[in-house]
Amino acid sequence: MSEARASTLPAGALTVRLADYGDAADAAAVIDLLDAYARDPMGGGAPLADRVCTSLVPMLAAHPGAFTLLAFLDGRPAGLANCFTGLSTFAARPLVNIHDIAVAPGQRGTGIGKALMLAIEAEARVRGACKITLEVLSGNVRAKALYAALGYGDYALDPQAGTAQFWEKKL
Repeated sequence: MSEARASTLPAGALTVRLADYGDAADAAAVIDLLDAYARDPMGGGAPLADRVCTSLVPMLAAHPGAFTLLAFLDGRPAGLANCFTGLSTFAARPLVNIHDIAVAPGQRGTGIGKALMLAIEAEARVRGACKITLEVLSGNVRAKALYAALGYGDYALDPQAGTAQFWEKKL
């Protein structure tokens, strides 16, 4: 995957690349950035549990199709996207689901989120994916504006039947 650069940042200041789950610095960046996101109201408003902090990166490394993109601003971790490759049964091709996308507090609005989204699209194309899926809170206006500007929208097989909804049942 090639590095992505955001147009709102100085050239060379921002890089996006695949995380190496076996690299201690990358593993720490994944946990630190995800914890900052979890503490944000859009991430639930609570820190990651200690169990999650110690087990997540090894679980990602062991999970087929999991990948993380890390954004670095001037060499420091500034954003991440945790993604999973799935399968579109209707297209009989892979799809990529963005499970988490986060930009470090203080770095939001600078183009890091856009750079991550463009890097996800590039990686999805490398993997032969037919589409990218994501979920977003209805009140996350900034994220929804970014996604819409990049061509994302509600999913519907037939507009008469309505759009898809994301539901859950906690276990």
